[in-house]
Amino acid sequence: MEAGCVTGDRINGVADGVSGKWFIKFNLLSHAMKRGLPVTSVICRMALQDILLNAVGLDIVRNKSKVVDFMQDSDKVTVILEDGQHYDGDVLVGADGIWSKVRSKLFGQEEAKYSDYTCYSGLANFVPPYIDTIGYRVFLGLNQYFVASDVGNGKMQWYGFHKEPPNNTDPPGGKKKRLLNLYGHWCKEVVELISETQEDMILRRDIYDRDMIYTWGIGRVTLLGDAAHPMQPNLGQGGCMAIEDCYQLILELDKFVSSGLDFQHSNGISTMLRRYERKRMFRISTVHAASRMASKSLTAYRPYLEFGSGPLSNMSSPKIIKPSVHVVRAFLQFFMLRFMIWMMAGHGFGWKRSR
Repeated sequence: MEAGCVTGDRINGVADGVSGKWFIKFNLLSHAMKRGLPVTSVICRMALQDILLNAVGLDIVRNKSKVVDFMQDSDKVTVILEDGQHYDGDVLVGADGIWSKVRSKLFGQEEAKYSDYTCYSGLANFVPPYIDTIGYRVFLGLNQYFVASDVGNGKMQWYGFHKEPPNNTDPPGGKKKRLLNLYGHWCKEVVELISETQEDMILRRDIYDRDMIYTWGIGRVTLLGDAAHPMQPNLGQGGCMAIEDCYQLILELDKFVSSGLDFQHSNGISTMLRRYERKRMFRISTVHAASRMASKSLTAYRPYLEFGSGPLSNMSSPKIIKPSVHVVRAFLQFFMLRFMIWMMAGHGFGWKRSR
């Protein structure tokens, strides 16, 4: 936990991108404490990978040699690496991401689905004046949105999503310039973060996901994380769901070992892996669907009344909130808060309150 940055003890929520005004705020601290859970934190993926790698041990991890194929029989599963080497094991867990070779071998090739959004991500060596009060904020706009979070050590991580066709590119040195064009009329909190980010610290990628599948494996083979259920990053849950998958799989493996069954017992292994998949399915499919829905809703995001003609048409940029927005806000205050609580604490692992 020391390597991460606690954000759940501050204000988190959703705001309008242009005005910067809060749309909804989440109280994550009290709900975490009530359930005996750690307060929401964020951590750099590279830092987390280093922690996990050191915990497992460098001597048993092989890098720079992808799995390209596998074979299985009643006694074992054999993976084939891109360098031609073969390794035998009792279980194969395909955790090789959205372009998973293991998934393709199991269920055949399928096209990933473009989300209609490209994503710019940036890391700024910048401490905003609101750092002590705001941890994580999503700014909404028409066909674009912006996510900003404190990640500790004097850094802010942000993501800018824009609706456009896939495979577009920026000229060298042109990412920051384009972002300032896209978000230049937004609130100062957004513009400031982009302005404080160096060009070489901005990356761009198109966002894809895949339709849910409701069986993740066959025999001694299963999938985990993006290989099983790649989802759009709108709720920030892709990595979180993968970690939950790991935990559930560990529980099932532990039960299998405790039962006294041998790993040569292929039917027992298959039953255990399918049970892991079933226990994860409802939660994963719910978060997957909600992640898709979040970006689609922005195609109709127009929170202010527009005066196209008539006596008010000459008013300069009127900021009169639509009555329907108040209804939506009230609905989200009730529904979205509960969904966020379920997303944080609805994993069902039965963790006990820490002392």
